[in-house]
Order: sequence, then C-alpha cells, then structure tokens
Amino acid sequence: MEAVTGAIMSALIPKLGELLKDEYNLDRHVRKGVKSLQTELMMMHAALRKVARVPRDQLDEQVRIWAGEVRDLSYDMEDSVDDFLVRVLESQDCQPTHIGRVMKVLSMIKGLFIKGKDVHQISKAITEAQDLAKELMEQRQRYELDMPRTSTVATIDPRMLALYKDGSELVGVDPIRDEVIKKLIDEDRVSNEEQNLKTISIVGIGGLGKTTLAKAVHDKIQAQFDCVAFVHVGQNPDLKKLLKDIFYGLDKQKFKDIHDTTKDEKLLIDQLGEFLMDKRYLIIIDDIWEEKMWRHIKCGLSKNNLRSRVIITTRKVSVSEACHSSCDDIIHKMEPLSDQDSQILFYRRIFQSENVCPHELEEVSRDILKKCGGIPLAITTIAGLLVNKCQIMQKDDWLHLFNSMGHGVTEDAILEEMKGILLLSYYDLPSHLKTCFLYLSIFPRDFEIERDCLIWRWVAEGFIQRDKVNSRLFEIGECYFSELMNRSLIQPERINEEGMVETCRVHDMVLDLACSLSSEENFVCILDNAEWHTPNLQRKVRRLSLHNSHHFDSTSLSKVRSFLVFSLTSCDWLPSLSSFHFLHVLDLGHCGSHGSSSGISVKNVGNLLHLRYLGLRGADVDQLPVDIGKLQLLQTLYIGGTRIKELPASVVQLRQLIFLCVYEGTRLPKRMGNLTSLEVLERVRLSLSPHIVEELGYLTEIRMLTVDCYEINEDMFNILVESLGNLRKLQNLQIWYVGRLLDLMREGWMPPAILRSFESWGRGDMFVRLPQWIDPASLPLLSSLVIGVEELHGDDIQIMGMLPALRSLRVRALRVTGRLVVRASAFPSARECKFFGFPISPCLFPPGAMPGVQRLVFRISARLVMRGEVDCSMMHLPSLERVDVRVCRDDGDDWDDEYAKVALRRAADEHPKRPAIHMC
Repeated sequence: MEAVTGAIMSALIPKLGELLKDEYNLDRHVRKGVKSLQTELMMMHAALRKVARVPRDQLDEQVRIWAGEVRDLSYDMEDSVDDFLVRVLESQDCQPTHIGRVMKVLSMIKGLFIKGKDVHQISKAITEAQDLAKELMEQRQRYELDMPRTSTVATIDPRMLALYKDGSELVGVDPIRDEVIKKLIDEDRVSNEEQNLKTISIVGIGGLGKTTLAKAVHDKIQAQFDCVAFVHVGQNPDLKKLLKDIFYGLDKQKFKDIHDTTKDEKLLIDQLGEFLMDKRYLIIIDDIWEEKMWRHIKCGLSKNNLRSRVIITTRKVSVSEACHSSCDDIIHKMEPLSDQDSQILFYRRIFQSENVCPHELEEVSRDILKKCGGIPLAITTIAGLLVNKCQIMQKDDWLHLFNSMGHGVTEDAILEEMKGILLLSYYDLPSHLKTCFLYLSIFPRDFEIERDCLIWRWVAEGFIQRDKVNSRLFEIGECYFSELMNRSLIQPERINEEGMVETCRVHDMVLDLACSLSSEENFVCILDNAEWHTPNLQRKVRRLSLHNSHHFDSTSLSKVRSFLVFSLTSCDWLPSLSSFHFLHVLDLGHCGSHGSSSGISVKNVGNLLHLRYLGLRGADVDQLPVDIGKLQLLQTLYIGGTRIKELPASVVQLRQLIFLCVYEGTRLPKRMGNLTSLEVLERVRLSLSPHIVEELGYLTEIRMLTVDCYEINEDMFNILVESLGNLRKLQNLQIWYVGRLLDLMREGWMPPAILRSFESWGRGDMFVRLPQWIDPASLPLLSSLVIGVEELHGDDIQIMGMLPALRSLRVRALRVTGRLVVRASAFPSARECKFFGFPISPCLFPPGAMPGVQRLVFRISARLVMRGEVDCSMMHLPSLERVDVRVCRDDGDDWDDEYAKVALRRAADEHPKRPAIHMC
C-alpha cells in the first residue's frame, strides 16, 4: 500500500494546487485549508517514500495500518477534488448555444447555484480531510511510527545457494553451458581480434538460473586461466569491497589481507589493472544492477592480448548492453527450460528419476509444470513442497497446491525463497514504476498485452505525471514500459519491423507476485470463477477486473476507478454503467457477446464524467450515445472492430481526446479540427468523411496517422497534401490506396524531420520516381519504409541504404534503369530488407553493407544463376537468419530453376548461421 499511496499522492497534491486558482472562487478560509492540507499530505508523502523502500514483512504492523489509512484518505480526497473540478468544467463547457436571452440568463443562474453547491461540498470535504490528516500525523507521532531506513535483519541471499548446487541437480545446463563456452573460447579458430578481452552478459529474470549457468561455465573452463574470480554485486554494492573481493578471488594467498587495506577505489582499480596486465584471467561478476557499477569495474580490467574473459549476469537489459562495448562482446539471453527438461528436473527432485511418475500424478504434474513456465527456481521450489519428510504427498495435496498457484505466491517457507528473489526486482523499482507494475495484475494469465493500450490506461489512472523535459504523457509512459521490460518484469511478445515492442506478456510467477502484492495493498480486485478469487467485500473496491466471472455485488461499484472485463461468456449480465461514479477506465473490448440478446449497451456512458479511457475494440457495440460529448476528460476512445458506423456530432466537444481509433467503415462528424489535443488518429476512410481532409491540417499535435484514400475524390488530393504539410509533429504515417496522390506527395510534400515510419499500401500505388525527400539529411530518424517506385535508378537503393536509422525496408519496383550500385556503408541499422518486383541478389551488397540484416527477401533470375553471372553467396551478411527467394525462370527451363535452388541452398548451408531459406 505504501507504493500505491505514494503514487496517489503524486497525482493528488498537484490537483489540490489546481483548486487554488482564482477561477474556482474559493473563499479565504477554504483556500487556507487547501494549503494546509497540501502541506500535511506532502509530509506524509515524504514519509511514505521511505516506507516504500522497506520490504513489507520488515515493516511494523502499526506503520502498515497507518499507511493504509493514508491511502484511503488520498483516494477519497482525490475523488472529492475530481468531482468538484469535473462539475465546474461541465457547467462551463456544456451551456446551450442556441437559446433565447431569458433562457440563457436562467441557465447562468442555475449554473451559479450548482457551482455554489459544489464549492460548499468541496469546502466540507477539505475540512474533513484536513482534520483526518492532522489526526494521522498525530497518530504517527503518538505511536512513534519511525520509518526504518534499512533492515536490521541479516538474511542469506538465495542466489548464493546456486553456487553450491549438486551437479546432478542441474538439468538442461550442459548444452547451454557448452554454447556459452563456444562463444567465449573457440580454440579451433583464434584470430588476432579474439586474443583481446571478451565479455559475455547473461541476462534474464530472477529464477532462470543465470548464476547457475555462470558457475557451470566457471567450473568447466577455470583450469584454462592463470587466475579466476567469482564475485557477487547485488542491489546496494560497495565498490571498494567489491574490488577487494575480486583481488581475493584472483589470488587468495597473495591478497589474504586485502579486506583490511585502507586504499581508496582509485588505487584499487589501478592496482587491479597492474596485477592483470600479464595474466590470462576469468572474472565472473554476478548479479550486477547498475551500468555505473560496471563502468567502475571495467576500468580495472586489463585489455591484454591473452584471451582473458569476463562473464556478467544481470536482470537488466540496459546493463547487458552497456557491457557490450565491442564487436567481440556477447549478450546471452536466458530462456526457460524446455518442457522435457522441466519434467526431468521436476521428476528428479521428487521421484529421484527422470521419467518415472505415478500414473495418477501425471496430469496434475503437467499442469503444475505449465504454471512454472520453465523457470528452474519455480520448479524446484514447487517440487520441494510436494516432498514432505522424504514422503511424496498425496494427489489431493498436489491438486491443492496447483490451485493455490493460481492466485498469488504461496506463503509457505520454501516458496519464500522464490518470492524473495522476485521481490528484489520489485523493491528496486521507484514508486511510480511499482504502481505501474501492480497494474499488470488486472490481466489474466497468458494474456497478450498491447503496449499502447497499457500505457494509455496508465495515463488515464494518473500514474504518469508530466516532467519538466517531456510534456507528452504517452512518451513518458513509453519510458516506464521500457524500464519494466529492461528489468525483465515483462517479456516482449510481438516486435514490429522498427524493432519496437507492440505486445508483451507477464510470466506466471511474476504475475503471481503482482497479484499477491496488489491484493495486500487493495489495489486491484480480481474476480475469476476458474481460480476462486474472493475479494474482501469490507474493503472499498477501486479497480475491478472480471476474468470469466459475473458474480459480484453491484452496490460496491461506486468507488471503482477501473472496470475491465476479460470474459468470453454472455455480456447480458454486465452491470449498469450508472453504478459507477468515479470511473476512469472502462474496457469492454474483451467481453464476449456470445448468447447476448442485444449486444453491449453503453447508453449511459455519457454520465461517467470522470472517464479518461473508453475501450470497445472488437466489442459488440453498434452506436455511441449522443451525450458522449459530456466526457470532457476523455483521452482515449478505441472503437476499432465494432459495428459503429457513425460517431455522434458531440465527439468534437472532447477537447482532451488524445487517442482515437475507429473502424474503417465509421463516418466522422464535421468540425473534427476542434480536437486539437489529438495525437493518434487511426483507420480513417477519407471517402466516408471528406471534410476531414481539410480539417486534418488543424490537428497539429498528431504524431500517428492512418488514413485510407480508397475511392476518395481526386480533387481532394491537393488539400490532403497541404493538410499533411501542417503536421510537423508527425512520426508515423500509414496511407492506403493512394493512387495519384503519391505524385503530388513526391513534389509537394516535405515530411517532418522527426518522421519514423512511412508506409504507402495498395495495389499499383507507386511513386514514378524515388522522392527527393528520401535522403539521410531530410529523414535522419526514419526507421520503417514501405514504398513502391515504378522506376528505380542506379543509386536509389544506395540512397535508401544511407538512411541512418532504417531498420525495415520494403520496396517494390516495376523496372530498373541502369545498374544498381550499393556501397559498403549501406544499411548500417537494417534488420529486415524486402525487395519485390525486380531481380536482385545478395552479391549486390558488398562486405560491410547490411551488417545487422536478419531477414532478406529478394527475386533472382534462375537463368543468370545457371550462367554463373550471379553469385548466390551470403557469407558477407553476418547476421542473416532467414532468406525468402522468388526464383524466376525468365526464358529458361526447369533445369535452370533447380540449379538455382541448389545453389541458393548451398549458399545458406555455407553461412556460419545456416539461415532458414524459403524458395518459391
């Protein structure tokens, strides 16, 4: 609750400052109360930040109770402030515009009465909150609720146990160990470059066996080195002690008294470099958390030519990348155990056999292993629970344990080891990331989470606050998401052509931790019939997530801020939207409509005045209510995949709308140019809403735009090009069925320099020539390019290849004029290149070009291969993993075709990575 309360405070304190503005006309007494309450809450916030850094089980019970009361005060106060601000906003922005003078005066008088009533209510709420805040501060002082700075309880780091594992317990380690050793030391071919220091970083979440793998490699190869050290870093390292540990590990006799020295860090680093200068050494740096610590350690590592090696284990991707300072350095991403190795480890731990299991336990053992997800630590700890004093527990006990794994980490002493390791990552998070992490508990198991939707939910919940540098909430949220992924708390699932993560998943054991903490802090209430989650109905429900369940008390919904449904059953049972008073997030996009009599009704959504996020993607909804314009705080409206054919005219009143995604067949109302806060506009068919062509030019905050030009009147093309020219913050543009528009864009449109993605789709939609604005100077950040060109000229491929940030290229051409030329510096950042419609071959790209390309798609002439005029070799493309080739016979025969395919397969087989090859 400490992390949650701190996040609420971060949002509440600025809102109290909002009340002090003159426009709200609060009297002097109330303003004084607001300032006093602000001061009290800021003091509490400072105390809560200290609490959040201490593990929950090390907090005094009175501190936890106090923090819980502060949390409830924060929630209630934020509700009151929001309610006041919303009602004042409603009275200002929703006045009738076409009424007579008398009616207008009466309306103003009514508005003043309502505003006066609201002022009285907020004044009362401020007074009550101020009294309670003072009481809580006095309570803290009365009971001397000091916030501990550090833990006084010494505990053993569970990772240390991995160093002393019996070798017979290690499953699946040998092949991975050998793979890592081969990368580190390839005795068959040692070039001059490989004589230098080489570093390998082993990265992955806690419990995957990083330390175990590093120790296995250490044990296998340590005899090949002059000196070896294995040291642990941890979250709060002492650099001086760490350096001394390295010395002691390298030579225990010579440096037996090193820990008694008073030398400072600089002297120790210099001495370490001198000691290692003439030695071939192996150093393992285990569990490093910060890049800064690595930079210090690195200063003491001598870069001699004796083939020394360093192994690093970390949970953070950024740390592993920081250790990757040369082309020789390697990053090894830990993967979960395979199903077979998971079973071997599980059976060996319980039955002392790799493949013997009582028949009645086979099914439940498979189910348990599935939940463990291949994490060795999870498998061994769960197996330990099933062996009681060397006796195998009964099937009922197995089933009970399996069911208990579904809703949080069990409090059993053995599982505490696993929970403790995962908690290390959690307590290392800053308070704002703790809240974002706990929010992941709203999702069901194995759910594929869309990154953008998750970030917009964070924005709607108020978890993201603007900083001094960045004013776009979404971009701040992107940083939050990246940091959680960097810490391996979420795992990437789908990655687009630009290398951006589009969807992610949360590992079951990490989700269990999130659910456990979320339940403790009353952060999210999850209802799931399948796993028998039973919320505490005595606590106020703030966020409600329904997983295949519809049995709940609708009277407890008044304080709910987020309501999400992940149910494939009928939606007839959904509660009335009038049950919610303070809803910020409503997502019914995953609510099944099977068996529904009339689809999902959102007719009362206009009354949810606090709503920031409305997600209906794919839901069985056919219309939005006219009064949706009342939602003055709405930021996200996602209705793609619905049956909604037309947006109400009142949508243009949503002045804070940032994200709008519609169905391709949805008509937009006029005056869409009023939505000047809009940053994302997706899937708009211009022919259905021709007025939007001109109005686009007023949406100057747009950074992502997807438009469909199918059947649009060509007279509108010039206007569209002019509108696009006004969008100087545009980062991603997808434009479909463009036709003659491309000719106008080639001459009359200059994209903004910050453009990251340009995609033009549609059969026959091609530029006559490559636009002049496709060049490194104009588009330094362009990462994805999908383009068609009728006629390619000799240096066109080279021009595209010089785009410094280009990761994905898809180019189609009808013909080539002259000889295509590509230099060795081309495509420095590319990962995927696809060439359609014209013959090309890997030999076009000389050594040095495309150093990172993993997938290559091209068309090749079988006849030219047969004649020996085309070299099929791919050896000069070092990162190649997949090749797709269209083999064209031209005027040749079947023999030419088969010869070319054999030559291509041989080229793939000769490549060091043996890329997969597909030919048609």
